[in-house]
Amino acid sequence: MSSVFQDAIANLLSPIGDLLKDPSVSEVMINGPHEIFVEKKGLVYRVPNQFADNEALMASMRAIAQSVGRVIDADNPRLDARLPDGSRIAVVIPPMAKAGVTVAIRKFSEDKLGLKDLINFGSLSPDGARFLDCCMYLGKNTLVSGGTGSGKTTMLNVLGGRMPKTQRLLIIEDAAELQIKAEHVVRFETRKENKERGIKEVTIRDLVESALRLRPDRIIVGEVRGPEALDLLNAMSTGHEGSMGTVHANTPLDACTRLETLCLMGETRIPPDAIRKMVGSALQLIVQCSRYHDGGRRTSHISEVLGVDEHGRYIVKDIFRWVQTGKDPDTHKFIGEMVATGYVPTFFEEFIANKLPFPKTNFKAPDWALPILKKAS
Repeated sequence: MSSVFQDAIANLLSPIGDLLKDPSVSEVMINGPHEIFVEKKGLVYRVPNQFADNEALMASMRAIAQSVGRVIDADNPRLDARLPDGSRIAVVIPPMAKAGVTVAIRKFSEDKLGLKDLINFGSLSPDGARFLDCCMYLGKNTLVSGGTGSGKTTMLNVLGGRMPKTQRLLIIEDAAELQIKAEHVVRFETRKENKERGIKEVTIRDLVESALRLRPDRIIVGEVRGPEALDLLNAMSTGHEGSMGTVHANTPLDACTRLETLCLMGETRIPPDAIRKMVGSALQLIVQCSRYHDGGRRTSHISEVLGVDEHGRYIVKDIFRWVQTGKDPDTHKFIGEMVATGYVPTFFEEFIANKLPFPKTNFKAPDWALPILKKAS
């Protein structure tokens, strides 16, 4: 992006410039020119910042769209793009947006987080982190599931950075968000159609198809939300072990159903039963990210997918779970920890064969957590 565009965007966004520079703000939400909220530590607060009017706000959105070769107008009322610093921005304009131009800016984090950081944040236990590290080394097909703002992208960044350095990783996204630290990374980004300029659309599905011909060891789809789910499953099933993606779902079991539904969204003629079996056999691990009512983002489940039973239901077994034990009366933060459930994954023999430093005793559930886990199951 040229410095002219960067200066223009910075000037037009000056009413929220302090919010964009504030490291404690993770997201800025604009509901029309005079109503702005921010997210700090997982909680949402209103701030006094305002734009002069709806036209001033609209002008800034037009500049952002132009900087990335897109258009936002009455014929194109939605925009997904990136700011010069890498932050992700989503826009909907009137008449669809009744309160005026509506914007959400998910700020780009300059901090490159690792497993140790997730442990320090309380998102993962040391055993849970070591287990995921071993799974990335072994190349287990993994789906990161969670709601909006639950930390899926952060988790995918961390896990992608733990793959062996000798492997080639291809990343495919709608808007480039992932910042995976790896030795050999190739990044692809989709393109929107622009009939006025004669530009054809390039979808995630198109890029997955191309990626499969570019000698990948692993493929990561930043967010699976359409029929490209079927292509990702095909990649997982045809020699690209360790491929990953994210999906919007509230539980590991819901994530399987969600992926199945996405596969059926396209023009595929594959029967639903066959899709279900494909999901059950291709997926091996689901990492569930959750945002709790206290604002905390935690890994609530690490689960193994074991296929489908004779009734066509997914078999999902929790290996680790986050268990709440109380609530701090002063900070109102939840108190709890991630614990093993007592279930040993079917691929544990691979840990032994590869001499990975993860003893079987790490899967033993602590005595105090047994009643809670039994009640939750």
